[in-house]
Amino acid sequence: MQLPMQSRLIWAVLACGIAYPRVMVAEAAAAPGPLPVYIGTYTAGKSRGIYVSRFDPGTGRLTPPELAVATPSPSFLALHPSGRFLYAANETANPGGKPAGAVSAFSRDAETGHLTLLNSQSSGGSGPCHLAVDPTGKCLLVANYGSGSIAALAIQADGMLADPGTVIQHQGSSVNPGRQAGPHAHFIIPDPADRFALACDLGLDQVLVYRLDAAKAALAANVPPFVAVKPGSGPRHLAFHPSGRYVFLINEMGSTLIAFAYDGRGGALKELQTISTLPEGFTGTKSCAEVQVHPSGKFVYGSNRGHDSIAVFGFDSASGKLTFLECQSTQGKTPRHFGLDPTGQWMLVENQDSDSIVVFRVDSKTGRLSPTRQTVTVGAPVCAVFAPISS
Repeated sequence: MQLPMQSRLIWAVLACGIAYPRVMVAEAAAAPGPLPVYIGTYTAGKSRGIYVSRFDPGTGRLTPPELAVATPSPSFLALHPSGRFLYAANETANPGGKPAGAVSAFSRDAETGHLTLLNSQSSGGSGPCHLAVDPTGKCLLVANYGSGSIAALAIQADGMLADPGTVIQHQGSSVNPGRQAGPHAHFIIPDPADRFALACDLGLDQVLVYRLDAAKAALAANVPPFVAVKPGSGPRHLAFHPSGRYVFLINEMGSTLIAFAYDGRGGALKELQTISTLPEGFTGTKSCAEVQVHPSGKFVYGSNRGHDSIAVFGFDSASGKLTFLECQSTQGKTPRHFGLDPTGQWMLVENQDSDSIVVFRVDSKTGRLSPTRQTVTVGAPVCAVFAPISS
């Protein structure tokens, strides 16, 4: 069955974390049957590659993961808008121990969920840790943590990747000599209009903005080229509000969440608020990871490693500011990533160091999370993306 264009777009949007209109959410919510969920992992221990589960949005049930394809440390995944292809950042090491930089393209069997390797290409740097597909499906964006570079690769009609069309090396440092002696690009994503790409660099304490030409896999520095955050914050990931008017940035080292107003005409960010992701008085290990916005736009979520919790915030679109609601235990260790299902009723939390994915129910009125006692096991899960039933 060929999905209509609107349905195909939402799956690409969900896979790379871009905002999406509510009408598209309603359409996805009506999708029949369990949804495939692809899980990226680190393969140094119990895992062998990318796994696939089935998620039932009616009951919140997640089936035990099965190996979809063996591939080295596919730490982050992104789905093509058509639903036919999946892309992975292979965060591996060469025999000499130097981080290697590769991204891989896979074709997807919609019936079985199995994946077949199409090709692999250089990521344009070392230690690729994040990637995203633009909404047209023409371009793959990659952030390389090790080298502090970003790249854009053209996606061909058959889903295969071309050589990097653009590679940009970040320059500079910030105040923490152990973590910020040089650039560390940690995240990159196209904006909702597909005009700009926003990249978080943990080593520079900056969110850099690039003009994006997806058809040519081309990136160029915007004017202004970046927005700086408080030194030592360590920007990690960001998420757009469904309206496209706001951006939420989570800072790994500072354990803070920043709300920005976003001007989509010029790609400019204006800071509105900085708020802690941790409860008052917490003094243990702290390190943030993922941030996502509820499909309704009313709630924002961030993961705390060390505290091992999901921080829940209410969002006021009139003021553009957040209100802390709660921190919910992830019932595991090191929540590297989490994903909201297309209906907004459920959250899957990937606990990297306890080899578990835990299902939570989301209260649509309050945004708060409730454990469902449903947990599946997979080695070192670090990313999960929902996919369409068929394509």
